[in-house]
Parts: sequence; structure tokens; C-alpha cells
Amino acid sequence: MRAERQVLFWVTAAALLILTIAALKDILLPFVAGIAIAYFLSPLADRLVALGMHRIVASLLIVVALAVVIIAALVLVVPVIVAQAQDLAAALPGEIARVRETAETWMRERLGPGYGGLDGQIDKASNVLAENWASVVGWAATSIWSRSLAIVNFLALMLVTPLVVFYLLIDWHPMLEKVDGWLPRAHAASIRTLASDMNDAVAAFVRGQGAVCLILGAFYALALSAVGLNYGLLIGLATGLMAFVPFVGWALGFITATTVAVIQFWPDMVPILLVVAIFLSAQALDAGFLSPTIVGSKIGLHPVWLIFALFVFSYLFGIVGTLVAVPLAAALGVLIRFALDVYLKSPVYRGASQ
Repeated sequence: MRAERQVLFWVTAAALLILTIAALKDILLPFVAGIAIAYFLSPLADRLVALGMHRIVASLLIVVALAVVIIAALVLVVPVIVAQAQDLAAALPGEIARVRETAETWMRERLGPGYGGLDGQIDKASNVLAENWASVVGWAATSIWSRSLAIVNFLALMLVTPLVVFYLLIDWHPMLEKVDGWLPRAHAASIRTLASDMNDAVAAFVRGQGAVCLILGAFYALALSAVGLNYGLLIGLATGLMAFVPFVGWALGFITATTVAVIQFWPDMVPILLVVAIFLSAQALDAGFLSPTIVGSKIGLHPVWLIFALFVFSYLFGIVGTLVAVPLAAALGVLIRFALDVYLKSPVYRGASQ
């Protein structure tokens, strides 16, 4: 019964934690973002302390540097991204019409009289696409601006998150020591081992994959902009940020960039092939060097499990769930592997006679 009570306790604690997150998800974003940033930057603070700097001074220096980077991005990069997004939204209906005209001309030349039966289907598909595009734009605008907490959340993210990062960087190791003191003494060693494994898995994603995403985003943005691709900065940064989803982020970026390149440059094949080459070279760079060197094999997440976790947590907890989906999936993966190992060594699996 003792083991059953322990299992019941931890399951109840996990359920209460999930319910609390679900109830408070609208106000948790600054704190979740602050925890993620502090976790990412904690090794840097440790490095500065090892060089002789006081922990408070090191934390303040890191937060100030981070604020400078964010302000520079807001001043220099964000206006360009917003302008490109607005241009894309305004130009998309016309670009769709251009693609349709090109496709109709090509099919009319190839199919001849047989094209007549296909013309009606193209008209129907085009009308459905236009209707859906209008509805999607309207839904997005409503979702963004209809909620009265939108501006409050943004201000809280800008003002509260730096404070959370600062205090967490200062108290990071004392907090860990305090939590270690709360562990049940009989199982403290096992819990520490599990916590270390989960830390390796989460750190591989938060620090390792996060660095890979930033590098790939900068590479895509600069390379696509150098080619002269319309909305190259927007597409490149978005593709880099989506690189934490294996293959899916790359595929979406590749399809989007190639489509825009065909619309913009056709029939000139050289810039189109350059766009394709950029994505193939970035994929080779990621698979052959960045991920093995920076991330390693410590995440241990199957791509299907990763995508499933993103869908589930984003559906349950919104943007907060999206931020914590992969780290929690990595931690859950460690716990599931530990539970499976215990099960395979137990009499339940091996039989009572073993």
C-alpha cells in the first residue's frame, strides 16, 4: 500500500499542477518566458561568477545586455518584419491570381481541348481559397484584438519578464538547494538521477536547439534577403524559429520560399534554384554539424512524440503551452523511460518466480 499511496500522491500533485496552469494560463506568459530565459542564461551567469564577478552584478549585466538586444530587435528588425507581413497579406490575393493565370496558360497549352472540363474545377477551388483566406484573416484579427488583455499581456511581458529573469539568475542555485532539501530522503538519490537526466534533455532543447534555431534563422533571413526574395527576412526568421520541430519547420519554410520564388522570378530559374540551394545547404548544415555539435543526442524525443506534444499543450494551454511543450515532453520522456525500466525489472513483467 505504501507504493500505491506514493503513486497516488504524485499523480494527484501532477493533476493539481496541470489544473493550476490551465486556470492561470492567461497571466503565466511573463513568468514562463522569464523561467525559460533564466534557464537558458544560467550557465552564462555561472561563468561570470567563476571569473570573479558577484552574482548580482553578473545577473544585472546579463539582463541589461538582453534588454539592449531586445530593444535593438524591436527598433531595427521588427518594423521590417511587420512591413513584410503587411505587404504579404496585401499582395497575396493578387499573387494567387497570378499563379492561377500562369497555371491556366500552361494547362491550356498542354491539354488543349481537354482543358475545358478542368476550368470549372479551378474556378471553384479559387473561389473556395479566396473565401477561406478572407475568413482566416478575419479570425486572426479578431483573435488578436478582441481580447482586452492583449495590451496588458504585452506590457507585462516587457516589464515583468526582465524582473523574473534577474531574480531567478540571482537565486538559481539556492532555489535548487532548497528543492533538494524537500526531497523524500529514501528516494532522494533516484530523484536526483532522474532530475539530472531531465535537465540534460531539457537543456539540450532550451539551450542547444534554441541556439540552432537562432543560427538557422539568421542564415535563412540573410541568405534569402541576399537573393532578393520578397519577404525573405520574414520567411527566413520564421523558418529558423520553427526548426525545433524536426523536418516540419524546414518543409513549411521550403514550400513557402519556393512558391514565392516561382511567383516572383519565373521564368528565370537561377534565383529559384538559389532559394532551393539555400534550404538544402541549411538542412545539410543542421544535420551534419549544428545539431550533432550543439544539441547532441540528449533530447531523445521521437519527432512524432514532439509534434503530438506541441499540438496537445498548445491546445490545452495556448501560447504558454507552446512554450513549455517540448521541455515538458523531454522531461516526460525521461520519466516514461524510467517507469518502463522499473516495469521490465519488476515481478509484474518477469513473473513472480523470477
